[in-house]
Amino acid sequence: MVFSTNKIFWVLSAIVLLFLNCKKFEKQTKVNIGSVSVIDINNNSLLDTVQKQTFNYFWEGAEPNSGMARERIHMDDIYPTSPKNTVTIGGSGFGVMAILVGIERGFITREQAVERYYKIVDFLETSDKYHGVWPHWLNGETGKVVPFSKKDNGGDLVETAFLVQGLLTVSEYYKNGNTQEKDLVAKIDKLWKEVEWDWYTKNGEDVLYWHWSPEFGWDMNFPVGGYNECLIMYVLAASSPTHPIKPSVYHKGWAKDGKIVSSKKLYDEDLVLNYYEHDESPIGPLFWAHYSYLGLNPHGLSDTYADYWKLVQNQAKIHYKYAVDNPKNYKGYGDSLWGLTSSYSVKGYKGHRPGNDLGVIAPTAALSSFPYTPKESMQMLKKMYKDHDSLIGKYGPYDAFSLQDNWFLPRYLAIDQGPIPVMIENYRTGLLWKLFMNNQDVKIGLGRLGFKVKTDNE
Repeated sequence: MVFSTNKIFWVLSAIVLLFLNCKKFEKQTKVNIGSVSVIDINNNSLLDTVQKQTFNYFWEGAEPNSGMARERIHMDDIYPTSPKNTVTIGGSGFGVMAILVGIERGFITREQAVERYYKIVDFLETSDKYHGVWPHWLNGETGKVVPFSKKDNGGDLVETAFLVQGLLTVSEYYKNGNTQEKDLVAKIDKLWKEVEWDWYTKNGEDVLYWHWSPEFGWDMNFPVGGYNECLIMYVLAASSPTHPIKPSVYHKGWAKDGKIVSSKKLYDEDLVLNYYEHDESPIGPLFWAHYSYLGLNPHGLSDTYADYWKLVQNQAKIHYKYAVDNPKNYKGYGDSLWGLTSSYSVKGYKGHRPGNDLGVIAPTAALSSFPYTPKESMQMLKKMYKDHDSLIGKYGPYDAFSLQDNWFLPRYLAIDQGPIPVMIENYRTGLLWKLFMNNQDVKIGLGRLGFKVKTDNE
């Protein structure tokens, strides 16, 4: 059976012993880290393990010429779509944040990270850009665009936002460092200031557009309105010191003149914002609660439309409750196996969620929700490493699996592995949240859009 426990060579004996004495995990102490009350587990070995494995996707597994994150890594060495040297812009944004986790956890040194960051930034300086905006994919050997689809061969503003979120976080980490580190910060600042966010309003419309191509112009025709994974794009666009958008672009385009607000509930939890209007199960895949919030701290964050902590925490709670309820009676679903998001699937890449559920669980969904659902996420983590170790490889849990269909592939996606070490670190120490939220441009941008950010003293 695919899912029988087998002791793979990389599984450390310490992890086995850890689960022979699981009671060690049950001693918990409340501590306050920044503005977030979290649970500190006395024995953190398992969290260390999964953080190191997923970090290594972006360290050992990086494309060697560029230092960027490979779009995917298939341990079976079968690549039916993008070639092995394809790097991802958004996934690399997650990756540069994961490297900061690596420094703080002692996996690498600060100096090793600087060397890698120089390689990445130097590559980004000369790679294809469109009004300062990178495409979804690049060839890691040449820096040339790799089309994501026929007409998606130009700038991708959403992927660029994920990258910039990561770069600004790195900049905050090194801004008071030595001469070499300050030079890195200056390089990042130049890239940040070159992004023409206002260009992507398509000649001044009150909305941001996802794509623009020098060959196809605005033919992709994707104005981005909420709610989805793109909040960070609007925040950064308002924060730009060189090419900012007007506040009306956020309020009319993203928030749809207030129509983004929802009064609906699911599993007795407020939705807060509209995910899918006129949908029987109006909730999104769980990555919507992760990508924008790797750096943007939802705790204490609010604006005219939402309490963002309530928004993201409720989304995770709904996914958990859905798995416990298990309305389709899928094998394995429950309080220790849960979480639906966009991932590999028995039917190709799919956007799994309640309402679009194929019986496929993606570990990133629950593991990247640690700040929101620590108890429930820990149950998932322990279950994976104790009872389903065949679903875990060199870079942590594989992308997705289905107990219902006895299916998994030994494959990884950068955009799914990246949030795991970052969000676990935000749960443990708040590191990435503290850094990103300390950026002065971001503070100005949040103010422009009417956001309120609670301080530790409030």
